[in-house]
This record gives sequence, structure tokens and C-alpha cells, in this order.
Amino acid sequence: MDHTLVKRLRGEVGARLAEQRRLDASGGLPPMSGEDERQFARALIAQVLEDHARNEITAGRVPPNAQEEEDLAAAIHAALFGVGRLQPLLDDPHIENIDINGCDRVFVGYADGREVMVEPVAENDGELVELIQVLAAYSGLSSRPFDSANPQLDLRLPDGARLSAVMDVTLRPAVSIRRARLGKVFLADLVGNGTLLPEAAACLAAAAAARKNIMIAGATNAGKTTLLRAIVNEIPAAERLITVERALELGIDHFPELHPNVVAFEERLPNMEGQGAISMAELVRRSLRMNPSRVIVGEVLGDEIVTMLNAMSQGNDGSLSTIHSNSSLEVFNRIATYAIQSAERLPVEATHMLIAGAIDFVVFVQKRNEYQFGGRLRRFVSSIREVTGVDGRVLSSEVFAPGPDGRAVPHAPVSCLGELAMYGYDPAGGRW
Repeated sequence: MDHTLVKRLRGEVGARLAEQRRLDASGGLPPMSGEDERQFARALIAQVLEDHARNEITAGRVPPNAQEEEDLAAAIHAALFGVGRLQPLLDDPHIENIDINGCDRVFVGYADGREVMVEPVAENDGELVELIQVLAAYSGLSSRPFDSANPQLDLRLPDGARLSAVMDVTLRPAVSIRRARLGKVFLADLVGNGTLLPEAAACLAAAAAARKNIMIAGATNAGKTTLLRAIVNEIPAAERLITVERALELGIDHFPELHPNVVAFEERLPNMEGQGAISMAELVRRSLRMNPSRVIVGEVLGDEIVTMLNAMSQGNDGSLSTIHSNSSLEVFNRIATYAIQSAERLPVEATHMLIAGAIDFVVFVQKRNEYQFGGRLRRFVSSIREVTGVDGRVLSSEVFAPGPDGRAVPHAPVSCLGELAMYGYDPAGGRW
């Protein structure tokens, strides 16, 4: 693919598209809808490619063949409406992660654990930054700056992928894109792909139905968000869900047939004058005034933890969240660390009391690269811990512990078995 040619032809199509917009505006016509504009752009791309082929013949050169012309058309369309040379990577269903360390150092991670270096996604680092700036302007609920004054960026791409980018704090701009391959996912799907065993799935399904508060823990890219989506899809459609996230990524509102009543909140960053910021903690407090059946916090990374725990312990039963942790037991220390750093400055003892009153279950998702099987990456639920009380520290019981293959198997009786049994949980056998 001649990317210099793609860039030039994209400029020609963009100029003709802009001219049509001006003509429509001067003629008093309403602006084209997004889909109409895309269809019109496809017609313009065909015209531009026809002109290009004619020019090549006139100059005595061989014009693009049918396959090359089709590839050029797709690349031009991606440059106009997609993410340029990133689009083919995002279109590949087998790619999970894309790491960009400068425009020409691009590494992709596949679902089977392979890591491969691929061709550049931009001509230079400046073009890479421009691409990210365009994405930041049109993704999410509000435009997000990405420049020397705002060198960090987190956002959700139109296809649901999560993008994190930095500049000026690294030698070259760096971008990481993490894709959730499973958007509409159910616990039965995770049982089918080996993420968890039927007994654990049955327990989590009953816990969600019984309105138990669940914290999902694990390392980066372990599958916490996918598991959260699956548990959310066990919640009855009649309930009103409010999600709070730093950057929209859960996408629960994208499936109205499952959850028609959803409000998605996204943290807002300050403007150039440092005004207008709305923090995660503020959004969690605001969500409580919006008549939620449940509050779902996409990822806990800071002082919003105290507000979220208060929400869980004050009647918003059945709430869910995710947190980074190395084990199900270590979650309590991680929460206490965040609470000490919060505005409330909660001491450890008070935090443990709050945890015991707010969280019912902690689910740990493990990520393991099994090199003896050619580097195959495994993600699986290895532990489910039930919070049972507090005595100076959080008391808990590991009701599901790692079995022979690492996946969680029944280990200790569940203290709230009577409640879970009302929603179909039978320790002797799951429903899958």
C-alpha cells in the first residue's frame, strides 16, 4: 500500500466533501446525516480513483488493478472516517492489543498470546499525534485535548476499544489500544470458552440476581471488564443501571434489548483554563440522585472508592466494580490504600468496616501465559471470596479456590447460601 498516495487522494476526497458541505449550507439545505455523508464519500472516492487511473494511463504508467483499487478505496475511507492505517488492525478480530512506541514501532498482541511487530501506522510521529488528536476530538461525550499542555489521554474508540496515549513524557508518543473481543457476552459464553467452571458461573449469576455487591479484581488485560459485562447481563432488563467511568468503555447502553434503561456517566477533564472538571467521585455521588437500581463503576483507581463503598452500603445493593489487584485477598489492602489517599483520609480500621458493610463478593480473574503450550494466553476466574465480617480487619472466606487447572472450584460453604438458593444456586450442580 502506497500510503503517500492514500494521503494525497484522501485530501482530494476531503476537499470535494468540504465543498459539497459549503454548497449545501449556502443553498439552505440541511447537513447530511453521518450515513448519508459516508455514502456520498464512497461516490467521491470512486470518482477520485477513476481520475487517478486516467492520469496514470496518460502518464504512461500502469493504473491500479481491481484489487489494488479496492484496497485504495478502503484505505481512503478509513483515513476519512476511521482511524487511518490503524483501521486494518482494529478490523482484525484476532488482535486484542496494539502497542505503538512511536509511529514505526508497532506491536500487536493476538488472542492466542502471540506478539508480532507490524508496519508503521503513520509517516512520522507528528502524523501519529494528529491522528490521536482527531480521535480525541470526536470520541467520548466531550472533546479531550492531547497536546503538550495535556500529554495524557484515555478514551473509548467507536468500536469499543480502549485507547491510552501519552506524549512529551516519553521520548516518542506512545499509544496502547486494548480491544474487548466479546461485547455482548454472557456467563454461559465464559463457561464455554473455559474462563470459569459451571459451578462458579452459577454462584455469580445467583449473586447478581440476589443483589450482592461484587468487586472484580485482576491484573491489566486479565478480562475484568468482560466478566463484569457478563455478570451485568444476568441483571433483569427492568432495572435502571447507571455506569460511572473515566472513559466510556463498558457499552452496556449499546444493547437496549438487554438493558433499555441505562445512563452512562464519563469523567470530564478540565478545560484550558482549568475549569469544568467533574471527577469520578462527584459522578458517583450524582448517580445516587438519578434513581439507580444499581451503580456500576467501571474501574476504581483512586479516591472515588470511598464514595462508591458508601453507595454500596446505603441501599444500592447489587452494584459492581473492577479494581487492579494481585489476588482476591489483596483487594482489601488495595482499597484501604486508595481510601487513605482520598479527601476523607479514612484510617485503615474505618476502611475495613466500610468494606465489610459494602462488598459481598470479590472475584479474582487471573491471566497466565503458558509457555509450555507455545505461549498460549489463558484468562480464568481462579478465586471467589465472600466477605463475612470485620474484626479489626476484613474477614473473608474463599468459597471458590484454584483447582487442578487453576480455575476456581468450590472450596468452602457460602454463608448466604439461603439467599442464593432463592435464585437457583445449588452447590451440588450449576445450571450450565
